Amino acid sequence: MTPRLVFPSLALLALGACAAPAPQPHPVPTPVAQYRQGQGPLMADDHVPDFATRNFVPFNRQDVVAIAVREWRMFGQPIADDDPVDRPEPSVASIKPERAPGLWQRIGEYWWIGQDPQETEIAWSGKRDENGTSFAFEHDARFAWSAAFISYVMRVAGANDRFPYSPNHSTYINAAASGQSSGLRAHDPVEYAPKAGDLICVGRGASKSVRFASLPTRYGFPAHCGIVVVTNQSGAPFGHQIGIIGGNVDDSVTLTHVPVDANGRLASPDGTSYDPRYPWCAVLEVLYDADEEPDAGG
Repeated sequence: MTPRLVFPSLALLALGACAAPAPQPHPVPTPVAQYRQGQGPLMADDHVPDFATRNFVPFNRQDVVAIAVREWRMFGQPIADDDPVDRPEPSVASIKPERAPGLWQRIGEYWWIGQDPQETEIAWSGKRDENGTSFAFEHDARFAWSAAFISYVMRVAGANDRFPYSPNHSTYINAAASGQSSGLRAHDPVEYAPKAGDLICVGRGASKSVRFASLPTRYGFPAHCGIVVVTNQSGAPFGHQIGIIGGNVDDSVTLTHVPVDANGRLASPDGTSYDPRYPWCAVLEVLYDADEEPDAGG
């Protein structure tokens, strides 16, 4: 039986009675780090929906959580609480959600909207490259879309130029850690308890050794980040835990539970992660304009 996802309560911010005029689309700078084409020009990205670029509502954590949960539901609400090293590699393409009819195109939308328009990756999908050529499922890792998913959610929620959109998680981890992102602030998992709408990040493979003290790194590194969608849970499998949603986890948009202490932190004072699967290297606080939409539920 699929566990029921419980959402955290989010405090409404006081908002003025008179709505300000909706801003017009504005240029979005491409971050320097880890882009195939290098630093791009300032541009208004016409791949992005009008409601996002003009910020018809303030950039808010409720929308980011809701968009991530919507995508998770679209993929069938999978939950992955096991250790990824114990998961067998798929032996046939047909069992991979990212290649299913209707879903491989959705991943194409993550690339098309999430990345800046001069990047090769905008033309990728869940099973085709920039030339429209289908690639073998054994090569899916070359087209990993977890950072594209995060970029998509932030872009559609109206982050505009406050998020360093990239096909690589380390781009925005390093941008936050170096103070180069106006919309992100990097924190040590020992000291900061993530809130709904924040990101938690970990190095992958040989980069599992990356810790907060190592950031920012001089070069990009393999990493993964998930969007926090629920906090202060008590239940299986970890007791006190939070829930994150990430892309390209088991070839899907997937919910993962993460153990935390009584204060909601990911690591003990000596820096040891409470999660034996993931040595979290950073929490990225997202600097929202509001906690909720001003007319949420109306």
